[in-house]
Amino acid sequence: MKRLIAALPLLIAGIAHADSVEWKLDTSHTTVGFSVPHLVVSSVDGRFKEATAKINLDDADLTKSQVSVEINAGSIDTGDQKRDDHLKSPDFFDAKKFPKLTFKSTKITKAGAGYKLTGDLTIRDVTKSVTLDATLSAPVKTPWGNQARAAKVTGKIKRGDFGLKWNKALETGGVVVGDDVTIDVKSEVTK
Repeated sequence: MKRLIAALPLLIAGIAHADSVEWKLDTSHTTVGFSVPHLVVSSVDGRFKEATAKINLDDADLTKSQVSVEINAGSIDTGDQKRDDHLKSPDFFDAKKFPKLTFKSTKITKAGAGYKLTGDLTIRDVTKSVTLDATLSAPVKTPWGNQARAAKVTGKIKRGDFGLKWNKALETGGVVVGDDVTIDVKSEVTK
C-alpha cells in the first residue's frame, strides 16, 4: 500500500501527460525574430534562420503543455554580413564555443486571452528564467490533410544578463547597442 501511495504522483503525472500531442515546428513558416536599440535613435531587427522545437500540447489544459527550443547561434541574420560576423564572435554569442541558444518551459499559466510562458533560457553559458507572452490559435485542417496552428511568443530580456555586454559609448551620451532585446517569434506548428 505504501508503494502505491508513493507511486500515485507519478501515475497522475503520466495520465495528465498522456493527453499531450507532439506538434512539429514548420520552419518554413516560422520567424525567430528580435529587435535591439541602436545608437539610441533607432533599432536593428534580426532573426535566427535555424531553429528546432519539441512541442507537446495538451488541449484539455494547455498549462500542462511543454515546449523545448534549440536555436543555431550561427544562423543569426540582421541583413549585414559584417554585423552578423561580429554577433557570432566572442564579443556577443561566441557561436563557435556556444553553438546553441536553448529554451525549456518550466511553467505555463493562463493570462487573459493568452498565456505566460516561463522557462529556462540559455545563451552562451548563462541560464536564466524568463517569462514571455504567448498565444496559440485553434487548429485548422490544411489542404494536405494535417493540422496547423499559429503560435506567437513575445517579450523582453536584457542581453547583459546573458554575458552579451560588448558596447561603445557615444560622445553625445548613450551607447551603440541597447541592453533591452525584444523577442518576436511567429510560428506555425503542425501534426
